[in-house]
Amino acid sequence: MDLILISHTRGRTWRLRLNPRSIFTWLPAAAIALIFSALFFAAGWWLRPDAGEVPSPVLSSWATEMQQQRAQLADARAKAEEDAHGLARRIALLQAYVVRLDAAGSRMTQIANIDPTEFNFDKPPPMGGPEILDASQPLVLSSAVDSLDQLQQQLNDRERQMRVLEDLLLAGRLQKEIKPSGWPISVGYITSPFGTRTDPFTGLRAYHPGIDFSAAEGSEVLAVASGIVTEAGEHVGYGNLVEINHGNGYVTRYGHNEQVLVKVGDRVKKGQAIALLGSTGRSTGPHVHFEVLLNGNTVNPEQYIAAAR
Repeated sequence: MDLILISHTRGRTWRLRLNPRSIFTWLPAAAIALIFSALFFAAGWWLRPDAGEVPSPVLSSWATEMQQQRAQLADARAKAEEDAHGLARRIALLQAYVVRLDAAGSRMTQIANIDPTEFNFDKPPPMGGPEILDASQPLVLSSAVDSLDQLQQQLNDRERQMRVLEDLLLAGRLQKEIKPSGWPISVGYITSPFGTRTDPFTGLRAYHPGIDFSAAEGSEVLAVASGIVTEAGEHVGYGNLVEINHGNGYVTRYGHNEQVLVKVGDRVKKGQAIALLGSTGRSTGPHVHFEVLLNGNTVNPEQYIAAAR
């Protein structure tokens, strides 16, 4: 079988002799050539100018999806920012709790007269140990928020407990401040005890409702407890008298003073100078007559003097 090819441009012809017996030699080559021709034709068809356009409905669908995804991304970002702000507010609130607890702890340390180096609230408590990570507890935001909730509850409980302890310490300190204790003079000695004695003026046995302390004339007379001055001036038998009401039924008296340094209504503190020692009234020499009254009845000051030792 002959295959004749004619070229009109060159004016030539070619003759190809095809032997049917060698069909298995040239037929695969012809098939491959036909396939390539079809592929080139299809590529030319798809790459024509109007074939690369995407249909408008498809473009509209893609644009809608992209807009929805942008909106979802914006919502997620806003939610994350809101969570971050909320977490920052929680942390600030916990820091305020810690500051209040530190202040309460410092006050309690002062009230209880604890060594400040033992409980220093300006520094974190000493801790240590090897670091062993718990792989079963992932660090997620929800678990962190739960931990903050637990910490806030613990801080609330600690604050209430420390307030109760502070009230107890203050009550105990106030009790010490208002309960008479100690001597009404800084230097001196006892010249006459409480109870029955020989009266220095009559020589007869008589009841003495207080204790007499002798010291240098003009030395300071000290309040043995905090309280309010209820009498300050001349009183029969006592000379210049200072009387202080300490609350809880306690009243103290300081007699025979040379000069009174306070007036009625003054608030005085324990150890404060309230008068200058003298020998006014029914007295044989410079001294201070010291009395303690409990619920209106005179009691032996000895137990309150000994309580300060």
